[in-house]
Amino acid sequence: MRTARTDTTRPVAESSPDTQNPVMNAPYSNIPELYPTASHSGVLRVPVEQDVPFTPRVRAIVDTPEFQRLRTVTQLALASQVYPGANHTRFEHALGVYQNSLLYLKQLSRDSRFTALISDHDAEVLIAAALLHDIGHWPFCHPIEDLGLKQLPPHETYARQFIGEGTELCEILRSQWQIDPEEILDVLTGRNTSPACRLQQAILSGPIDIDKMDYLVRDSQHCGVPYGRQFDRNRLISSLIVNQEGDGLAITNKGRTAAEMMVFARYVMFSEVYWHHAVRSATVMFARCFFELLPSLDISQLFRMSEPDLIRTLLETAKSTPVQLLAEGVFGMRRGLFKRVAEYSLFHEEDLYRSLRQKSWHELVELSNRTGQKLARAVGQSFIPLSFLIDAPPQHREVEFRIDVFSDSELCFRPLREVSPIVDSMARTQFDDCVKRVRLFAEAGFRDTLRRTLSPAQINQILREELATTAGE
Repeated sequence: MRTARTDTTRPVAESSPDTQNPVMNAPYSNIPELYPTASHSGVLRVPVEQDVPFTPRVRAIVDTPEFQRLRTVTQLALASQVYPGANHTRFEHALGVYQNSLLYLKQLSRDSRFTALISDHDAEVLIAAALLHDIGHWPFCHPIEDLGLKQLPPHETYARQFIGEGTELCEILRSQWQIDPEEILDVLTGRNTSPACRLQQAILSGPIDIDKMDYLVRDSQHCGVPYGRQFDRNRLISSLIVNQEGDGLAITNKGRTAAEMMVFARYVMFSEVYWHHAVRSATVMFARCFFELLPSLDISQLFRMSEPDLIRTLLETAKSTPVQLLAEGVFGMRRGLFKRVAEYSLFHEEDLYRSLRQKSWHELVELSNRTGQKLARAVGQSFIPLSFLIDAPPQHREVEFRIDVFSDSELCFRPLREVSPIVDSMARTQFDDCVKRVRLFAEAGFRDTLRRTLSPAQINQILREELATTAGE
């Protein structure tokens, strides 16, 4: 349905800068990262061919131990099991997101509604939050968070450990940026619901945010695939405006095609990279390994480790236990990823997909154990513990691509899905349901025995029986 504006003015303000010194009259002209001076010059080169402004106060943040630890946390964790080049780090990604924040601010500074809401200080908070948005990440953060375990804090909340009182980052934010760390946490956690903070949050985490704008391109580059780079990033950024409600982003009509391309780029990256079947095999093996070893681990120490140290700790803790099968399969000298037994989606065995899609991690663990044992009996062999796993999407869902388009000719905002046949078609089904499948994995030898002995229909029937048993308990 068309959403009419209450006024007939364009949402993007036409600037009329001083021709002698246009920067002097520009919004946020006193922010050195946006408009570097001779005393604040310097760039950092980041792939792919990006010159990231590197001012003294940005350097001060980057040089802290808390930020440097991001060099030891890879961006895509277990994707390197399939894509060998996917070893880029959160450190590199954080710099890319920071640069995107500057591009967004320069574009949005042309919108008078944005500058009326976002002060110079708010803009600086956004810049610092962009740089620090992953500061709370620990190695393999997302696979661990997806377990949904109550004793594990979200990484955004865990950021307090690194920027809170007594940390070097806290001192730098206050002395060099005049920012209270709590302001950063307001943006990262979404706990502040003021209009300005909601707008900052939308820029950092929304349908078209500075995080996605970086990781789609960067992940695609390092994985050696074209999918995440096939949208016009500059065109999309140049079309950004404030939405009608004033608490998020919208685009002008000139960015519609670029937005469509970004929707599809994200879809294909999830389908072909993030949820590639072998990547998911490594991920569910790691997740089950971590879950089984958790009672023996010191979380407070573990989450401060580098990725190599965490891997070493898991391998040592798993030694001579049933978990060794998983730990060695993912991290050992001989790669031993589990193989697919079956795969379910909205378009294949929908009832099994929907039943498993809603299960918690604890329920999936129990169901994996029982189904694996029953399958082993059906093929006449003893069940090796942890040799059969069920991988299902986490219960929380990805941010949906809901953004409005402003039409100059009609002077109104309309949802992108209403003006785009491509987006409308994809929006008819939840994004997660399209790209995140449910899969059964088994140790290679067990998988081969199952396929030789049982038909897909027999395997599905055994799974249905166990689901029915679980539902009846």
